[in-house]
Amino acid sequence: MKKKAFRSGFVGIVGRPNVGKSTLMNHLIGQKIAITSAKPQTTRSQIRTVYTCDRGQVIFLDTPGIHKAENKLGEYMDDVAYETLSQVDVILWLVEPTNFSGAGERFIASKLKLAKKPVILVMNKIDTVEKKLVPGYMDMYRRLYPFDEIIPVSALRSVNTDSVLDAIFARLPEGPMYYDEETVTDQTMRTLSSEIIREKALRCLNEEVPHGIAVEIQSMKERKRQTSKKRAHGVQDIQTDVQESGDMIWDIEAVIITEKDSHKGIIIGKGGSMLKKIATQARLAIEEMVGEKVNLKVFVKVRKDWRDNAGILRSLGYDPNRKA
Repeated sequence: MKKKAFRSGFVGIVGRPNVGKSTLMNHLIGQKIAITSAKPQTTRSQIRTVYTCDRGQVIFLDTPGIHKAENKLGEYMDDVAYETLSQVDVILWLVEPTNFSGAGERFIASKLKLAKKPVILVMNKIDTVEKKLVPGYMDMYRRLYPFDEIIPVSALRSVNTDSVLDAIFARLPEGPMYYDEETVTDQTMRTLSSEIIREKALRCLNEEVPHGIAVEIQSMKERKRQTSKKRAHGVQDIQTDVQESGDMIWDIEAVIITEKDSHKGIIIGKGGSMLKKIATQARLAIEEMVGEKVNLKVFVKVRKDWRDNAGILRSLGYDPNRKA
């Protein structure tokens, strides 16, 4: 029997903010890499993850949600999303189930036509609407763009997600294994730790703060563990308690950057309670990721208008001068 061809390639995931792009990608590769939250514009950079099986290898490129940019950070995020379209073999356009298409959807459709790549429409969150309405929503999108395929799914509930992989492999070319089969992402542990802290902040803070925060890892070192000491929790300096097990420990110092003094107070909370909550949740998640104990120390600093400051954006890994 002839051996099936090994297929491989790059798949871009695009769509408007908060449609579930990161949730779908995390589910397809079977591991959480990209952070998620109910707040839009959670993903700020292109994130690569790798799915490998007997059929082949898919490199997913998750992108920031396409939106109208209001600052240099927003311009960077849109550039990343548009640049992805030129780098991939197949495009997944994620949408929510609706019978309304506005200027945002028409704008994305125009970009897809320029890309000239196979486009699969993934209608996510079908668990949030009546099942009988879904075919009508799919017909509305068919009028908007000549998709290669339309697949209704619920990434959160794992409904019909296997069909997405089948559709991708059907359109990928024969190719090599770009990454070894153990690789699941090209993100560094420093970057992943930074994103975990930002995710926990997004989940803990109220609506007015999240878009104005970033997280910078100032130091990250592994060492042999000696003793466990409890440290008093200051209002601007939180160090989470370390448990009494394991031979190695990661010492991580991170800074949550915010734009306003008033936001700094919200992030710290009364007596440092909010910052302690964020740091504790982040420490537990990072420990799960690295498989070792973590000593996490978190500060809060104000950098006014950092989202429009090219120097600060570059230091955080968001190059506002990148070419789309």
